[in-house]
Amino acid sequence: MATTPLPTAWQLRSTRLVLPHPTGPLRRPLVMGIVNVTPDSFSDGGRHAAVDAAVAHGLRLVAEGADLLDVGGESTRPFSTPVDTAEEIRRTAEVVRRLARESGVPVSIDTSKAAVAEHALECGAEIINDVTGLEGDLAMLALAVASRAGICAMHMQGTPATMQIDPRYSDVVEEIYQWLAARRDTLLAAGIDQGRICLDPGIGFGKTHAHNLALVSHAGRFLDLGCPILVGHSRKGFIGKALEQALGRAATESDRDAGTAGIACRLAAAGIQIVRVHAVGFVRSALEGFSAGA
Repeated sequence: MATTPLPTAWQLRSTRLVLPHPTGPLRRPLVMGIVNVTPDSFSDGGRHAAVDAAVAHGLRLVAEGADLLDVGGESTRPFSTPVDTAEEIRRTAEVVRRLARESGVPVSIDTSKAAVAEHALECGAEIINDVTGLEGDLAMLALAVASRAGICAMHMQGTPATMQIDPRYSDVVEEIYQWLAARRDTLLAAGIDQGRICLDPGIGFGKTHAHNLALVSHAGRFLDLGCPILVGHSRKGFIGKALEQALGRAATESDRDAGTAGIACRLAAAGIQIVRVHAVGFVRSALEGFSAGA
């Protein structure tokens, strides 16, 4: 368990999210619902690429129990290629605008481009969720400071196009812990309040199957960073591989959702405060059951 006091809230641009805490009223992790507005995401690419479909999907996730939504317009699956800025803005801006107005929950923009994030903030986004840890675009740090948005900084070894080409670590948990600590300190030095910072160890981003399992097994280590920890493990390949080894057959999407829910409960037991998932209703129900009477 953490030796550093756990945060009780995450300060966003115009609101704050109460976080699960051993002494607080909320015991289960917050559930972030994924709204991919892309034709090529690894799991649900193309299903919600049109604005109306994406908005309907986001509202459905909220009805299923999402505490916040994460809108992304560029796939970051392994070996993906970048989307130009104008296209990413075209995909995301109106979806963010409508979900910020209609959903009743905070909306995050999943992007590594400052221009995309700026447009999303103008449309009502509360959070910048950057898979490069605010290192991919030099303008992102200044925007984060000026906007006073909530910030989620994720670890990734390499880029989406290269990250799964022989990723290596001497100690995956400790190396990622130290990287996240350094990013936290950089954000603090730039003038971002610690209460606005969330950190993500980046499961599936430049990690092998064994690395991902180690991050799940030792997720509680990251609580000592003193910031909310978000884990995005939903439907990822390491879950499929583990299930295929156990079941002796290919894992279906439903199998992966069940595996995602199981790992979410394991993360809850470790004290992780936010999980980012596709099948919100499935995971929310599992977490409520797991946390009952806790």
